[in-house]
Amino acid sequence: LLGQILDQWFESEPLKATLATDAVIGAMASPHTPGSGYVLLHHVMGELEGRRGAWGYVAGGMGALSQAIAHAATAQGAHIFAQKAVGHVLLGRDGRVQGVVLQDGTEVRSKLVLSNASPQITFLELTPQQQLPNDFVQRIRQIDTRSPVTKINVAVDRLPSFLAAPNARDGKPLPHHQCSIHLNCEGTHLLHQAFTEATHGHPSSRPMIELCIPSALDSGLAPRGCHVVSLFTQYTPSALAGGRPWDEQARNAYADTVFDCIESYAPGFKASVIGRDILTPPDLERIFGLPGGNIFHGGMSLDQLYFARPAPSYSGYRSPIPGLYLCGSGAHPGGGVMGAAGRNAARVALEDFRHL
Repeated sequence: LLGQILDQWFESEPLKATLATDAVIGAMASPHTPGSGYVLLHHVMGELEGRRGAWGYVAGGMGALSQAIAHAATAQGAHIFAQKAVGHVLLGRDGRVQGVVLQDGTEVRSKLVLSNASPQITFLELTPQQQLPNDFVQRIRQIDTRSPVTKINVAVDRLPSFLAAPNARDGKPLPHHQCSIHLNCEGTHLLHQAFTEATHGHPSSRPMIELCIPSALDSGLAPRGCHVVSLFTQYTPSALAGGRPWDEQARNAYADTVFDCIESYAPGFKASVIGRDILTPPDLERIFGLPGGNIFHGGMSLDQLYFARPAPSYSGYRSPIPGLYLCGSGAHPGGGVMGAAGRNAARVALEDFRHL
């Protein structure tokens, strides 16, 4: 249990709760859930420019990272087809991959196909089911994809001014504006309470909020004097109690709860809001193809990691279909902006290609 680990090392409850957020981030889990300690390890075991456990903003926004990868690929001769949805994986009579068929009917022939879509989309929607073992299909269907995340993107006309650290008179960003700000994290019991509400189908009345202001470091993201605020919040269930839909009323009611919480720490925040974009778990699934809205393509619980990700006997990026590989967050070692699954899958695919 994460709670036990933190109790061994720290006395301050706010510090323990703040550290605990990285143990439950993106997970329908409480700091008291067995295995939650691993999720914390997963988020701090990397490095950034030689600094262990450090995180950073991508200059130009997260899309700039995708563009950098795209430019590196095209420089090596890759062809990228944007806005071309894949209809299904194309198989030969021998059951081997022969490429993919786009939704417009275009065939793209290839001896290898790497999918960074979720295991559910890759194997349950894009691959002919009769070509997959029944036990494998059942395992993919059983992956726990519960997600507690609602992402809210906010445009504001001034920096939030927190009671604990008021803004300077010139309105310029202070050091804390350039970091990750955790709210409603005064104690791990608050995180557990928020989790418990969501397990009963109710959005948290006092949600865990991770607030970032990337424009405090990257001024090109917003007009002069204005800022963009990224809110990563939990816990919100994918399915609301009583079968209620995540309609506009439900979305706005939850966002209002989040903004009321921020207002208590930074009075004037609500008055500074110019616009907001609310992405609940169903929205994250519909827009980004995240099963259940899960940012990791599946829970990072111990029964879904290492040799069991995405399924036992298929954790080495190969699939039951010769020539089809899984290279996204649903493969080992899981989610995170690190590219480990993609790099490992590419090495395996290249090794197989040399023997074709």
